[in-house]
Amino acid sequence: MKIKRIAGALGAEIIGLNLTQALSSDLTKEIRDVFLKNSVIFLRHQPLTSQQFMNFATAMGEPIEYPFVKGFDDFPQIIEVKKLEHEKNNFGGVWHSDTTYLEKPPMGSMLLSKEIPPYGGDTLFACQYAAYESLSDTMQGLLEGLQGINSSAKADVSKTREDRIKSDGNDSSPKSFTSCHPVVRTHPETGRKALFINTAHTTGIEGLTDKESASLLSFLFEHQVKPEFTCRWSWEPDALAFWDNRCAQHNPVNDYHGFRRVMHRITLQGDKPF
Repeated sequence: MKIKRIAGALGAEIIGLNLTQALSSDLTKEIRDVFLKNSVIFLRHQPLTSQQFMNFATAMGEPIEYPFVKGFDDFPQIIEVKKLEHEKNNFGGVWHSDTTYLEKPPMGSMLLSKEIPPYGGDTLFACQYAAYESLSDTMQGLLEGLQGINSSAKADVSKTREDRIKSDGNDSSPKSFTSCHPVVRTHPETGRKALFINTAHTTGIEGLTDKESASLLSFLFEHQVKPEFTCRWSWEPDALAFWDNRCAQHNPVNDYHGFRRVMHRITLQGDKPF
């Protein structure tokens, strides 16, 4: 197993690993250590069945169902993330951390590529450790203790779900979710601090007026995705990405109109941020 760093802030490709085979406990720990160190890991040449994909996810955490889109009949924790040839909006096409509107946002998410366009459709990732650590001491002190308000109904992200809810929607899901979480969270495994707000879901800050929240959040949203905090992954068939939702954001680039892109996704259970 070889490790190839993707960028300075985050991201590593694992080479020489075959996920169609069962993982030993030592190898599972080694993969998880690489994951925690790099915030997002990538693997190529992984032609996984749904069961094999689920086996890897279960080795890394506890797969859970996504609230708005139905999973497969045999594997309800696996959903299709797709954009069809005639569609203009891509699923989750904005910088975000997954489902931070839940009381316990996911620990991480996995994507397995099934069909990719002839060009485009890359995914960007941004390190929220680096974003927090580059702030001034004064700004860090200002943010300490603040609670961000997160909603599933924020317009710029809810629009990216419209096509999938129409075709694959979960009718039993509530119409919207809202939760408050620290603007700066402490990672429960690494102990490092990371920004935990995002433009897709964070609508305000508790105790501040709308105008005060908007001004502070506007600065943070721009700051937390600076190029030096990011890496970019170019997909190929049977590639897998696994990112740490507690310290990384992602943004799928919507630059392949007229082509189909189909991915399988598994979300892993997290805990309440602190």
